[in-house]
Amino acid sequence: MIKRFDRIEGRYIEKIYGQERLAFAHSDNTDFYDQTLWAERGGHPGDILTFYDFTNGKVYQPFEKQHDVIYSEPSYAAGFYYFLQGNYSGNKITLYRYLPEEVLEAVTSFGFDEVELYNLRAAGNPIHVFSQNGAVFECYYPERISFPLAPHQTVTFIEDGKVYLEEWVEEGWDDEHECETEDYKFYNKVIVKDFAGNTLSEEVGFLFPAPDGTYWMA
Repeated sequence: MIKRFDRIEGRYIEKIYGQERLAFAHSDNTDFYDQTLWAERGGHPGDILTFYDFTNGKVYQPFEKQHDVIYSEPSYAAGFYYFLQGNYSGNKITLYRYLPEEVLEAVTSFGFDEVELYNLRAAGNPIHVFSQNGAVFECYYPERISFPLAPHQTVTFIEDGKVYLEEWVEEGWDDEHECETEDYKFYNKVIVKDFAGNTLSEEVGFLFPAPDGTYWMA
């Protein structure tokens, strides 16, 4: 059986982990750190963030399309949906809390000079605003956190006062001949740190996000 949303535009929609009610789509795939590029072109035409409700088939757009305004992927935490709005003209990033037809409110905002725009996102439980550029992890909300990242490390999520990272590891690679040896291995490690950057645990594994918001170690 095929069901239809009340507005059909042929967009690719994506899951929002941790809940089953809404999916989302962007009209544009621009990232926040593309600000300089778009400024040279006279500004960004604008992104539209759209939510699709599986309970009633309705389609929601919290904001109309606006010149120089783009959005992050939404996240779900504690019964609300959260997303970042980037305003190139205003040089501002705003975190919004959202519930269709009930809540749309600004939680906090930052100037572009206050945050690292590369890989800037809102995620975690409770929600955190953070970025990572391959060398440093920076959290801006609800508190400031900063610590260095080792090569190949990526922050996956933040929960219960802990930062969960993944690190890919490659063993048995022949650099001289640029090929795998018989002992070649490629795997992931899960590293848990506190907000000061101290390592609490480290083990071989890969974190897979399940639809219900839990993570499975594989």
